[in-house]
Amino acid sequence: MFLLLLAYLGGALTIASPCILPVLPFVFARSDRPFLRSGLPLLAGMALMFAVVASLAAVGSHWVAQANQAGRWIALGVMTVFALALLWPALANRLLSPLQRLGGRLDAAAGAGQGMGSSLLVGIATGLLWAPCAGPILGLILTGAALQGANAGTSGLLLAYALGAATSLALALWVGGRVLAALKRHLGAGEWIRRGLGIAALLAVLAIAMGWDTGVLTRLSTVSTARLEQGLLDALPAHPAAARGSMMMAANPAAMPGLPVEGELPSLAGASGWLNSPPLDAQALRGKVVLVDFWTYSCINCLRALPHVRQWYERYRGHGLVVVGVHAPEFAFERDVRNVQRAVEDLGVSWPVALDNDFAIWRGFDNRYWPAHYFIDAQGRIRAHHFGEGDYEESERIIRRLLREAGNVLPGDTSAAAIARGAVERAPDMGNLRSPETYIGHARAENFASPGGQRAGSVFDYAVPPVLRLNQWALAGRWVVGEEDARLQQAGGRIAFRFHARDLHLVLAPQASGQPVRFRVRIDGHAPGAMAGADVSAGGDGQVDENRLYQLIRQGGEVGERSFEIEFLDPGVRAYAFTFG
Repeated sequence: MFLLLLAYLGGALTIASPCILPVLPFVFARSDRPFLRSGLPLLAGMALMFAVVASLAAVGSHWVAQANQAGRWIALGVMTVFALALLWPALANRLLSPLQRLGGRLDAAAGAGQGMGSSLLVGIATGLLWAPCAGPILGLILTGAALQGANAGTSGLLLAYALGAATSLALALWVGGRVLAALKRHLGAGEWIRRGLGIAALLAVLAIAMGWDTGVLTRLSTVSTARLEQGLLDALPAHPAAARGSMMMAANPAAMPGLPVEGELPSLAGASGWLNSPPLDAQALRGKVVLVDFWTYSCINCLRALPHVRQWYERYRGHGLVVVGVHAPEFAFERDVRNVQRAVEDLGVSWPVALDNDFAIWRGFDNRYWPAHYFIDAQGRIRAHHFGEGDYEESERIIRRLLREAGNVLPGDTSAAAIARGAVERAPDMGNLRSPETYIGHARAENFASPGGQRAGSVFDYAVPPVLRLNQWALAGRWVVGEEDARLQQAGGRIAFRFHARDLHLVLAPQASGQPVRFRVRIDGHAPGAMAGADVSAGGDGQVDENRLYQLIRQGGEVGERSFEIEFLDPGVRAYAFTFG
């Protein structure tokens, strides 16, 4: 019930978001008509279509994304016709006669007054356009749905979000109706108002078609709901979605010294495969202390926690500890067992790894984070957990305590500092970390600065603006931006980022197996030299030859705000996400 209320309040805040602006002309255009026959069907159609499209989007399949894009273009056509109807009623009578007849039949079937069917149709079309308008709360719901599977609860949350937004739009409709009625009474400006709304509607269609609704409007507007929505999210005891690479430790109710029982070790039977071991099950692990490590191999925070997991495994495996890595993929290439096998070998992961491609084990633990550690005693009970990086000394103390409870003899004191095997495993420079993890795919992209915004699912020639502010990024060249990545269509494409951090990483993959993609890195317009990352030469050269995270910049000495650019000398690269350290 609390989550439904939270989703409803988050939706109500949508009225203050820049991405709602293109929808408002269509709402206000019917503000002078009876609410029950015109405004209510419009809002109902919007809410229903929003919930349906967003529910489908939560599944995350490729065909849904394509259908949504087609639906948006169809909706743009409907909205254009509607705007022309406001400007030229005579022309509209011809263009809209089929829709008017359909609306009439809907009205007759429903026993409603004139205009209800057409209002519902316009509402449905507007809902298709409105569906991408999302803030942190909606993103939370969609991420949870993608990880836990589509279900009635998720659809209920989406519908609550849509109803909250519809409520705020209904209030705007009521206020707009009062204002329009007063203008008509006192100024006789009804004709001009109608034409003005028609022009506004056409401009809204143009803004949506050009991507300005999510690009320019967001950057120019001084109104933002992010802080308000985040305040609502902070009221949650735990977010019902995954937080990739959380830098902060989540609240640990099982911290020392009590270590109360949090539950039983869930089944491991949902794994799609196992590496380094035959399949393990909870019953067979009884008598052992078990550390369950949720990770994915392109997650920088998982990689930085890896030296500590490796150290615990090597130090305590002969004293009763079993480490089980649960590899839960974020990106599509992380579902390929060959990619995971190669990463396991390269990273020196020698303990059992369950491939949780369907997130069955993830759901069994009700997990939320990468990385996440669960500590299970010899009786098969979860006694503690830790989310994100850090606090490794306490984690080792928990392991030692559980091993002692099981009657094991332990070696010496706690371990010395863990040794990183590679550059990406080194601890971050938190004092200089001012750039957040940034996704490139349109499903979660933020701070994108190329003129016109992202064109989801279509080939487009992007450009880098003359100036990038801190944490803004841009594409240059011909790209196709998908849900989780951007795919370069011809050589010479670039990605630029203005960042402040010691390390810069980028998750990349060659589009065709066995065909490396050469690249060249520049920092403040020059070759990186001593600031070159582990995957780049001092001259800035490197190549993408496998699906993984690449360290491109590692600053030494004074760390400052810098301009990064990577140019790909061959086509076919896929870029997923920036991470920093």
